[in-house]
Amino acid sequence: MSKSKNKVERIMSYIFFICGIVAIAAVFAITIYMIASGVPAISQIGLKEMLFSTEWAPTAADPKYGILYIILTSIVGTTLAIIIGVPIAVLTAVFLSEIAPKPLAKVVKPAVELLAGIPSVVYGLLGILIIKPIIYKIELLVFAGDTGHQMTGGANLISAVLVLAVMILPTVINVSQTSLQAVPKHLRSSSYALGATKIYTVFKVVIPSAKSGIITAIVMGVGRAIGEAMAITMVAGNSVNLPLPFNSVRFLTTGIVSEMSYSSGLHRQALFTIGLVLFVFIMLINVILNVTLKKAGDDE
Repeated sequence: MSKSKNKVERIMSYIFFICGIVAIAAVFAITIYMIASGVPAISQIGLKEMLFSTEWAPTAADPKYGILYIILTSIVGTTLAIIIGVPIAVLTAVFLSEIAPKPLAKVVKPAVELLAGIPSVVYGLLGILIIKPIIYKIELLVFAGDTGHQMTGGANLISAVLVLAVMILPTVINVSQTSLQAVPKHLRSSSYALGATKIYTVFKVVIPSAKSGIITAIVMGVGRAIGEAMAITMVAGNSVNLPLPFNSVRFLTTGIVSEMSYSSGLHRQALFTIGLVLFVFIMLINVILNVTLKKAGDDE
């Protein structure tokens, strides 16, 4: 019997080792491919011209490949979505984990999990049907009589940010709730024994104890937001402009999606460079996550 168990353990160790090698190889392959595909355009256009120029006109007689506004739009849009979505998501997770009656939590939690499975295009449709008309009415009120503003019909940065904020909710809620539930019960009991209220215990004991998991949830939400394409294409307006609230804008992902089908030559290579920039952002997010979690672990 022991020999049979040892054989199974050896087989499983080999399987795990192969899976790890495949995962590492996939990361290296993607990295090499993105660098090989994105660098040629930089060498022809110039790093400074591409990253710090604001004009994007790849099909013009005198092509321009500046992506600064596109980069800024992704940074600003993702940041605003996180600022709006994360507090709502974390407080919802706290409610489900610590405050809500169990019958209510059993109803709300599956609904939140269902949100995570909804396709991106459905969020985009909801943005078109619900968010865009509301933002357009606000735009009409704000810019009434202003002939210098080009109306976007509600397809602007604000609409994109609101859609992104909704899309990151299920990811942040689910991971944060799992982290909160993993906090040992004796920490809560000790706090109550010292006379602390439930709310004080939640915010001073439970949340600090679960901070590493909550940070992970936030970073996962950032990754979801910065990598989204389909839903944002439907509500952002898809024009290269400075990322102001009522401007039609283009994100890094939407820039690739909207032009890849008809691009060729240097134009196509420039789109791969945009993908490389996006890839670098994702890698930086992962590095920040690892450093933050390590510090959180050291503090504990």
